[in-house]
Amino acid sequence: MYAYVVDHIPKSTPHNRRPGYALNATTITIHNTANPTSTARNERNWLTNPSNTVTASFHIVIDEKEAIECLPLQEVAWHAGDGSSSGSGNRTSIGIEITESGNYAQTLDNAATLVASMLKERSWGTNRLRRHYDWSGKNCPRLMNDEGDWSGWRAFVASVDAKLKDDGGEVEEPMLKPEDANAIILFLSAAYMSTKVPEARREFNRLANELRRVSDQDPQP
Repeated sequence: MYAYVVDHIPKSTPHNRRPGYALNATTITIHNTANPTSTARNERNWLTNPSNTVTASFHIVIDEKEAIECLPLQEVAWHAGDGSSSGSGNRTSIGIEITESGNYAQTLDNAATLVASMLKERSWGTNRLRRHYDWSGKNCPRLMNDEGDWSGWRAFVASVDAKLKDDGGEVEEPMLKPEDANAIILFLSAAYMSTKVPEARREFNRLANELRRVSDQDPQP
């Protein structure tokens, strides 16, 4: 088991890492730290390290021993890499960083337990989970991706789902019926085929996968 520690960074932390904007989260976003030697405590301390000049933050970081809540879960953190619009991951999602050091299998299990408890508290299902990749296309959580094969991500979601059910959590109904989502995806597919612009095609594909997720269907490459 892990310890849950609340250690919020000060509101005065430089580089706008705690902007203080209200967050009414609708999803939880999963990340890897991309640092194979860093612990949860290291990551928390980096947020307030004077040599850190990056405007990036997160809500919770977890390793094999502890989870540290670095920002209040009702405040915005800059973790999704997709700007500050009202529908962005930054403005709608809780960001959780999974460390890569030490006993990673234990860390993953801790993260699945944490996420399951957060979903249960909110009466949410695993359809509320997102990858950093889903918001901005970044290869993150990178250790759940094997050269385009996201089976590691699917295994993590399955682990969360199993813990949620074992704990008596309710399985949330899809936010959108599959048949309604697929009807909208047909229109997106037509738009996809009508353009050769790579950026537009990527956006149509992202929107289609978002519709699949909220209707409890598997995303496609």
